[in-house]
Amino acid sequence: MPLQSPEIVTHTPQPTAAVRASVAAEGIAAFYDSAYGKVAQALGRQGVQPAGAAFGYYLSPPTERFDLEAGFPTDAPISGDGDVVASELPGGEVARAIHAGGYESLGDSWGDLMAWTAEQGRTPEGRMWEVYVTEPSPETDPATLRTELYLLLAD
Repeated sequence: MPLQSPEIVTHTPQPTAAVRASVAAEGIAAFYDSAYGKVAQALGRQGVQPAGAAFGYYLSPPTERFDLEAGFPTDAPISGDGDVVASELPGGEVARAIHAGGYESLGDSWGDLMAWTAEQGRTPEGRMWEVYVTEPSPETDPATLRTELYLLLAD
Protein backbone atom coordinates (compact mmCIF):
# COMPACT_ATOMS: atom_id res chain seq x y z
CA MET A 1 0.00 0.00 0.00
CA PRO A 2 1.55 3.33 -1.06
CA LEU A 3 -0.08 5.38 1.75
CA GLN A 4 1.65 5.02 5.10
CA SER A 5 1.21 6.42 8.62
CA PRO A 6 -1.78 8.76 8.27
CA GLU A 7 -2.20 11.07 11.26
CA ILE A 8 -3.63 14.44 12.22
CA VAL A 9 -1.02 16.93 13.42
CA THR A 10 -0.59 20.67 13.86
CA HIS A 11 1.60 22.23 11.17
CA THR A 12 3.56 25.38 11.97
CA PRO A 13 3.50 28.01 9.19
CA GLN A 14 6.66 27.72 7.07
CA PRO A 15 8.08 30.59 4.98
CA THR A 16 8.87 29.56 1.43
CA ALA A 17 10.40 30.76 -1.80
CA ALA A 18 8.21 29.65 -4.70
CA VAL A 19 7.01 30.14 -8.24
CA ARG A 20 3.21 30.34 -8.58
CA ALA A 21 1.25 29.33 -11.70
CA SER A 22 -1.94 27.82 -13.08
CA VAL A 23 -0.89 24.69 -14.98
CA ALA A 24 -2.67 21.95 -16.94
CA ALA A 25 -2.01 18.43 -15.67
CA GLU A 26 0.27 17.58 -18.59
CA GLY A 27 2.43 20.63 -17.85
CA ILE A 28 3.12 19.98 -14.16
CA ALA A 29 6.45 18.14 -14.57
CA ALA A 30 7.85 20.89 -16.82
CA PHE A 31 6.56 23.58 -14.43
CA TYR A 32 8.25 21.88 -11.46
CA ASP A 33 11.56 21.53 -13.32
CA SER A 34 11.53 25.21 -14.27
CA ALA A 35 10.28 26.48 -10.90
CA TYR A 36 12.85 24.60 -8.80
CA GLY A 37 15.67 25.94 -10.97
CA LYS A 38 14.38 29.52 -10.71
CA VAL A 39 13.96 29.27 -6.94
CA ALA A 40 17.43 27.76 -6.46
CA GLN A 41 18.98 30.60 -8.49
CA ALA A 42 17.04 33.26 -6.56
CA LEU A 43 18.06 31.75 -3.23
CA GLY A 44 21.68 31.64 -4.37
CA ARG A 45 21.58 35.33 -5.36
CA GLN A 46 20.16 36.17 -1.92
CA GLY A 47 22.60 33.94 -0.01
CA VAL A 48 19.75 31.82 1.39
CA GLN A 49 19.85 28.04 1.79
CA PRO A 50 16.68 25.91 1.50
CA ALA A 51 15.39 24.87 4.94
CA GLY A 52 14.03 21.55 3.69
CA ALA A 53 13.01 19.46 0.71
CA ALA A 54 11.24 20.72 -2.41
CA PHE A 55 7.46 20.98 -2.28
CA GLY A 56 4.41 21.36 -4.51
CA TYR A 57 1.59 23.39 -2.89
CA TYR A 58 -1.91 23.13 -4.41
CA LEU A 59 -3.76 26.37 -3.61
CA SER A 60 -7.19 24.89 -4.43
CA PRO A 61 -8.57 21.43 -5.20
CA PRO A 62 -7.21 20.30 -8.58
CA THR A 63 -9.54 20.46 -11.57
CA GLU A 64 -8.48 20.49 -15.23
CA ARG A 65 -5.93 23.10 -14.15
CA PHE A 66 -3.77 23.19 -11.05
CA ASP A 67 -3.25 26.48 -9.20
CA LEU A 68 -0.01 25.77 -7.42
CA GLU A 69 3.33 26.85 -6.10
CA ALA A 70 6.60 24.96 -6.33
CA GLY A 71 9.70 25.79 -4.37
CA PHE A 72 11.60 25.31 -1.13
CA PRO A 73 10.98 26.21 2.51
CA THR A 74 13.22 28.92 3.96
CA ASP A 75 14.11 30.00 7.48
CA ALA A 76 12.78 33.52 6.87
CA PRO A 77 10.88 35.36 4.13
CA ILE A 78 12.92 36.17 1.03
CA SER A 79 12.76 39.17 -1.29
CA GLY A 80 10.82 38.69 -4.52
CA ASP A 81 13.11 37.89 -7.44
CA GLY A 82 11.60 37.71 -10.93
CA ASP A 83 9.08 34.84 -10.94
CA VAL A 84 10.11 33.82 -7.41
CA VAL A 85 7.90 35.11 -4.59
CA ALA A 86 7.97 34.93 -0.82
CA SER A 87 5.13 32.68 0.27
CA GLU A 88 4.21 30.30 3.07
CA LEU A 89 2.98 26.78 3.70
CA PRO A 90 0.04 27.37 6.05
CA GLY A 91 -0.23 26.56 9.71
CA GLY A 92 -3.07 24.65 11.29
CA GLU A 93 -4.32 21.12 11.65
CA VAL A 94 -3.45 18.84 8.77
CA ALA A 95 -3.94 15.23 7.83
CA ARG A 96 -0.43 14.00 7.04
CA ALA A 97 0.78 10.74 5.53
CA ILE A 98 3.67 9.32 3.54
CA HIS A 99 3.32 8.15 -0.05
CA ALA A 100 5.76 5.34 -0.81
CA GLY A 101 6.59 4.80 -4.46
CA GLY A 102 6.56 6.56 -7.80
CA TYR A 103 4.69 9.73 -8.65
CA GLU A 104 2.27 7.97 -11.00
CA SER A 105 0.35 6.61 -7.99
CA LEU A 106 0.27 9.87 -5.98
CA GLY A 107 -3.37 10.42 -6.97
CA ASP A 108 -4.33 7.11 -5.36
CA SER A 109 -2.56 8.06 -2.14
CA TRP A 110 -4.30 11.45 -2.09
CA GLY A 111 -7.63 9.63 -2.50
CA ASP A 112 -6.73 7.27 0.34
CA LEU A 113 -5.72 10.18 2.59
CA MET A 114 -8.97 12.01 1.85
CA ALA A 115 -10.98 8.87 2.63
CA TRP A 116 -9.02 8.35 5.87
CA THR A 117 -9.64 12.00 6.80
CA ALA A 118 -13.40 11.57 6.27
CA GLU A 119 -13.32 8.42 8.44
CA GLN A 120 -11.85 10.59 11.21
CA GLY A 121 -14.86 12.92 10.90
CA ARG A 122 -12.71 15.75 9.51
CA THR A 123 -13.22 17.98 6.47
CA PRO A 124 -10.45 19.18 4.12
CA GLU A 125 -10.15 22.94 3.71
CA GLY A 126 -9.08 22.63 0.05
CA ARG A 127 -5.35 23.41 0.13
CA MET A 128 -2.80 20.61 0.17
CA TRP A 129 0.89 20.08 -0.45
CA GLU A 130 3.51 17.46 -1.17
CA VAL A 131 7.05 17.44 0.19
CA TYR A 132 9.43 15.42 -1.98
CA VAL A 133 11.53 13.80 0.75
CA THR A 134 13.47 11.64 -1.70
CA GLU A 135 15.04 13.59 -4.55
CA PRO A 136 14.45 11.70 -7.80
CA SER A 137 17.20 11.05 -10.31
CA PRO A 138 17.43 8.91 -13.44
CA GLU A 139 19.04 6.16 -11.31
CA THR A 140 16.41 6.25 -8.53
CA ASP A 141 14.28 3.15 -8.09
CA PRO A 142 10.70 4.58 -7.98
CA ALA A 143 9.85 2.11 -5.18
CA THR A 144 12.28 3.97 -2.89
CA LEU A 145 10.69 7.42 -3.38
CA ARG A 146 8.97 8.99 -0.36
CA THR A 147 6.60 11.94 -0.55
CA GLU A 148 4.92 13.53 2.47
CA LEU A 149 1.28 14.51 1.85
CA TYR A 150 -0.37 17.35 3.81
CA LEU A 151 -4.10 18.08 3.66
CA LEU A 152 -5.14 21.27 5.47
CA LEU A 153 -8.25 20.69 7.60
CA ALA A 154 -11.22 23.05 7.80
CA ASP A 155 -12.46 22.02 11.23
